[in-house]
Amino acid sequence: MLRRYAIYLALILLGWGAIILALHFGQKYHDRLPYDVDKAFPPDKPFVPGEIYATTLAEIMDHELHTGFGWRPNDLVIWGPYLMADNNSDRQLGIIMAVRETCRVFKDHLTKISSNQYDPNLVIADTDFRNDPFKWIFPSAESKYEDGIRHLRAYVAGLHTRPPTSRPLNQRNIELIRLFQAWTDLLGDAHANLYRTRKDNGDPVYPWDVDDYFYHAQGYAHVMFHMMKAVRREYSNSLRVKPVLATLFDETIAPLGKAAVMKPLIVLDGSPTGLFANHRRNLDAYITEARQKMYSIREELER
Repeated sequence: MLRRYAIYLALILLGWGAIILALHFGQKYHDRLPYDVDKAFPPDKPFVPGEIYATTLAEIMDHELHTGFGWRPNDLVIWGPYLMADNNSDRQLGIIMAVRETCRVFKDHLTKISSNQYDPNLVIADTDFRNDPFKWIFPSAESKYEDGIRHLRAYVAGLHTRPPTSRPLNQRNIELIRLFQAWTDLLGDAHANLYRTRKDNGDPVYPWDVDDYFYHAQGYAHVMFHMMKAVRREYSNSLRVKPVLATLFDETIAPLGKAAVMKPLIVLDGSPTGLFANHRRNLDAYITEARQKMYSIREELER
């Protein structure tokens, strides 16, 4: 009898381990967005200001909805944000927050000056991306985010009509500062969570909480990594005039790219002098580096 129970226990442990490994390697694959700005928009070909930015933002969200298991935060308990596949759920919650801010600045500043009207497609996309990520019906998060993607692509199509029906990106440095303000605020939030030892209610951060903060911060980095490459192309004229800006862009993109794909098998929270890694601190090194470089970019843009 004991031998039979031991066999059952071993099978359960093996099955559990297989699920953990499958989720681990599945997410490592999912974390890499199969989209390259320079392939989609070759540097030697002209583009309409705004189409690279909007297309990249749409591709980021399209990937989250249509690869792997799709949008996780509103799924059933086993695939949702509290059990088993919670890592990607937390990462997607970080992604949607960064997408919201990136789209908001696009609508409010990068395509609008003073008393100009808002672009109607961007207004709808911005509203769609603000839908509750946990809702699965009336309306579902997926349906609203799909609609946001459609309106981003409608915005791009409108840039190519004659006359254009979409408002192009204005390529003014003063407006670009607003984007880096929003991004540094998000990275500041990530930094605080990667170092926090107490929750807002005063409870300690338990070992099973640390991966939530880790992957949420990584979601920010994922969006900014790809959008920084899009912004570098959109503002290529400014970067040519100020070579220091081009260098700072590259020095920001590099740590964001590393942060976006960090995937330990288990997120550990070891002490500074302990034997085990502290993956939150390791991720924060890249987050802080990118944030500091963004501050330098803001300073250059203000000159």
